[in-house]
Amino acid sequence: MLNDGHSKEEIFSKTGMTIGVQDASFEIYEGEIFVIMGLSGSGKSTLVRLLNRLIEPTSGNILIDDTDVTNLSDKELMEIRRKKISMVFQSFALMPHMNIIDNTSFGLDLSGVSKEQRYEAAKNALEQVGLKGYEESYPDELSGGMQQRVGLARALANNPDIMLMDEAFSALDPLIRTEMQDELLELQSNDKRTIVFISHDLDEAIRIGDRIAIMQNGEISQIGTPEDIINNPANDYIRSFFKGVDVTSVLTAGHIAKKLRPTIIDKESTGVKSALQYIGDFDEDYAYFVEKSGKYLGILTLDSLKEQKQKGGTIYDAIYCNKAVTDDTQISDFITDVAEYQYPLPVIDGKGKYKGTISKSRLLKVFDEGLEEGESHE
Repeated sequence: MLNDGHSKEEIFSKTGMTIGVQDASFEIYEGEIFVIMGLSGSGKSTLVRLLNRLIEPTSGNILIDDTDVTNLSDKELMEIRRKKISMVFQSFALMPHMNIIDNTSFGLDLSGVSKEQRYEAAKNALEQVGLKGYEESYPDELSGGMQQRVGLARALANNPDIMLMDEAFSALDPLIRTEMQDELLELQSNDKRTIVFISHDLDEAIRIGDRIAIMQNGEISQIGTPEDIINNPANDYIRSFFKGVDVTSVLTAGHIAKKLRPTIIDKESTGVKSALQYIGDFDEDYAYFVEKSGKYLGILTLDSLKEQKQKGGTIYDAIYCNKAVTDDTQISDFITDVAEYQYPLPVIDGKGKYKGTISKSRLLKVFDEGLEEGESHE
């Protein structure tokens, strides 16, 4: 009926069956946190359960590297689930009669791993999530956040390449939830895994996701980085989803920097006098000083250059300040710097190369209007 063009609603009306996911075609990159989000009933939890065949897909293929999961035997699928993929659920799903180390090593126990080996793996996993010393405790002796850490440690114990996390932090209080997000990001920075994270919370998706897939009625409406989707929503549904989002938590310095200010390139012919001439030609009282390679050196001002001209100093002596912000810094982290800095704040990349500046007026424009659709970023 889908192939014949019938809608999800028509199929339900005529058959009583619901289309969970349809035409979901996408790639997840190795080592990224890929967030799937949508409203209740959008199909996101069904989708993640298709990836490890907790729900059997009726059509299509699921490829992990070069292996088609849909063609695996039960035995081969079990091996994939035990060694390649781990899953963390919204409910902590801990065994109340087992202590924490036995809960953490439970999957390894089912796989036939010796007690010594599985305990060693469990201890390492518990240490990673900050629960060293709680091995002999029982679930009812731990807070909700600590219990979810045990669930995360259990998923880490078999050292999986892929982690599927279905609303893993949704049952936690907001403060604990933020702590768990930080924990996940720290773990990811130390040991790059591929994480598929299901969430209905926009702030959570923006905070942890490298890319986000937004689902509606069983279909994927748009996939992109948080910035891509906010700046270029695919339709009204996506636009309403992100309406009113706080840009300071999403956009970074690199997204709003502009190369509109005068720059002086450091070369053999560049000196104090030529720099003064250059700045005067721009009718400015400052310029940004960069190497030929693009590396940022600092700000040169008319006053600092005139002072060194009188002293017989070099252009390097005339550097007034080399303050800068890196291009991956979120707006919320440099608002005060822009407000207090005498000049537009320079932006550099991870290698120190000059990427542009952010002025007070530029920042206000972002707050007032957001980035204009289709605007290019230098």
